[in-house]
Amino acid sequence: MTPFSSGQVYDVLIAGAGNAALCAAITAAAKGARVLVLEAAPRQYRGGNSRHTRNFRLAHDAATDTLTGPYPVDEYWDDLMRVTGGETDPDLARFTLEDSARLPDWLHAQGVLFQSALGGTLSLGRTNAFYLGGGKALMNTLYRAAESAGVTIVYDAAVTALEIDDGRFVAATVSQGEATHRVEARTFIAAAGGFEANIDWLKEYWGKAADNFIIRGTPYNKGAVLKLLLDADVQPVGDPKQCHAVAIDGRAPKFDGGIVTRLDCVPFGIVVNREAKRFYDEGEDFWPKRYAIWGRLVAAEPGQTGYVIIDEKSISDFMPSVFPPQTASSIAELAGVLDLDPARLEATVSAFNAACRPGTFDHTIYDDCRTDGLDPPKSHWARPIDTPPFYGYMLRPGITFTYLGVRVDRQARMIMADGKPASNMFAAGEIMAGNILGKGYLAGIGMTIGSVFGRLAGEEAAKDARN
Repeated sequence: MTPFSSGQVYDVLIAGAGNAALCAAITAAAKGARVLVLEAAPRQYRGGNSRHTRNFRLAHDAATDTLTGPYPVDEYWDDLMRVTGGETDPDLARFTLEDSARLPDWLHAQGVLFQSALGGTLSLGRTNAFYLGGGKALMNTLYRAAESAGVTIVYDAAVTALEIDDGRFVAATVSQGEATHRVEARTFIAAAGGFEANIDWLKEYWGKAADNFIIRGTPYNKGAVLKLLLDADVQPVGDPKQCHAVAIDGRAPKFDGGIVTRLDCVPFGIVVNREAKRFYDEGEDFWPKRYAIWGRLVAAEPGQTGYVIIDEKSISDFMPSVFPPQTASSIAELAGVLDLDPARLEATVSAFNAACRPGTFDHTIYDDCRTDGLDPPKSHWARPIDTPPFYGYMLRPGITFTYLGVRVDRQARMIMADGKPASNMFAAGEIMAGNILGKGYLAGIGMTIGSVFGRLAGEEAAKDARN
């Protein structure tokens, strides 16, 4: 009997096969549900954006073997409120942060291993647990756990239509190669990500600027399932222009470059646009709390391009880049290498250097190295760029995932346009993250949302299928 044999009715059908989807599948299977997972990508690209991740952010009350100190829920909450500006569903957000404390034990039970706490300028050793082997190791472990639990996983299987009757899921149309199948299920979980790989959809909100965006993750996240749900009167949530967008190396590939294309040197230098002018405070906050705004900042600049300028003092202060920086013996020479106006860049660097006030540089705290009388200011970690050789990186907006999604309730149940919960449709992961992330981002919280709501959706879907 094949997964698409006539007459089969699954308890739980899951669209998507990243972290959120597999957390849902494993949880539902543990409750006795018969689960089918549909992955649009080929097997070698399975796992969506999750395979590019490294860690997740969790609340905890004390240091552990993998975390250097406590990170209580209230501090986590304050951090989330700061980066989102309060644009979040407080009930869902609070639940996510509180439940995050239970994830390590659950992931350990599935076979997931964690590495020792990470030090250095990432400043995440206290707040984030890092997967041993990274996201691909995490996903391979979850796939093994799902298969051991009896979950059926089908690759190259794209959901192309949904039969929804008065807020109740009936069946999905699935395309696999040249074949088309109708799959019935008692419940449906959408965990198929956002629409960041759909450039035409991005252009509806960003215009031609979207042509210059680089997609950090899977090219298969085109928002097909999201669009089907919105067309079926599931209530949307989130600003379609809001997204997790990082300033990444402009030499990165158009799709699937992953986390290694990110540049972490912004707090240690200055960032200029094509006119060699600064446009934002590079030292506003610790990098894990601000790195995800820089993609949107660069997207608003001419040509959707920026340039990081640092000197020899800073070249060893951040995670090494996958592409080597452009190097020069003078600022004017570096400007030529980066195709910037030499006189303008020299003037910008000189003005910055003159505005730097003496202080004690310390990347682990909000130090007193700042500028005075400069617009925009640099609030922390400001040191004159005066020690050759000088280094530069071109930046492009790197889109990780979009925040437009489907609204859900405390049971991960989708909310219909009339405000009523769907009777048997649930969502987890990036496709519903906009409920919690109205804007902004905290490093690692995307995986937290996926794991928390994946488990919740799996449990609720299995319960619904039994009834």
